[in-house]
Amino acid sequence: MAGLEALYASARAAVSRPQDALLCGLHWELVRHGYRCLGAGEQPRPDERKSELLPAGWEANKEVYTLRYKSTDDARELLLKAIMVEDSMIVNVMDRTSQKVADVTLAVADYINPEHLDDFHKVYKNMEELRAKIASGIITPLGGPAEKEKKEPEAEKEDPVLPKDYDPLMAPPRQPAGTRAPFWPRPLNPFAVGGEDLDPFGGRSGGMIVDPLRSGFRQPGIDPSTGLPSRLPPGAVPPGARFDPFGPVGAGRGRPDPDHLPPPGYDDMFM
Repeated sequence: MAGLEALYASARAAVSRPQDALLCGLHWELVRHGYRCLGAGEQPRPDERKSELLPAGWEANKEVYTLRYKSTDDARELLLKAIMVEDSMIVNVMDRTSQKVADVTLAVADYINPEHLDDFHKVYKNMEELRAKIASGIITPLGGPAEKEKKEPEAEKEDPVLPKDYDPLMAPPRQPAGTRAPFWPRPLNPFAVGGEDLDPFGGRSGGMIVDPLRSGFRQPGIDPSTGLPSRLPPGAVPPGARFDPFGPVGAGRGRPDPDHLPPPGYDDMFM
């Protein structure tokens, strides 16, 4: 009920009947939900401005209360009429912007103690029920003033998940995480280490002779029996016959022929 006490104190001189006190409570609930009063009556006045207080002359007619409100964001303007029917107050509110209408009926005796109009601390009762009725009957159907969107707090960055055996004092491995180690083929037996040095032509697995044209990848050989374009017709060389190419084959260069390289010690007459 914060704020209602100050409002009731400022309007106390005009409160003479229980319905006046109930209208004060209704007015304050609208203020709490983002509305401000412009003035009394249906027609606006040139000197009016939005206020949390009740305007002068709000209680002039004890049978019909007419007040105008505007939201703090100027998006809605309400026309409130509270009509007394016997012991109940029928509240009708129209949003002049959207033409929406909401109404609620309040029994004055359920929320006001008529014998304690001079004592704010005793004049109201069942305030939670009164607030709930105003919210469900008026505020919710008409929609409250648009609230500014609140910025959501940025999600905190989560720490990376570390393995259980992680040691911050241990030097990181040379092999990057998530990559495979290079494959190093094992020799057939411990005594096969260095075998490629004894076989320079690569009969085992590589050899010492580097072919710059194939870089370690085998290329299909040439079958001279099928003929050579623009050089030999098909069948000119018998199948399986020894054949040394005498020029470049096709558009590319031919790969080196082991016969073009002299064997080790070819000039040694004692071999």
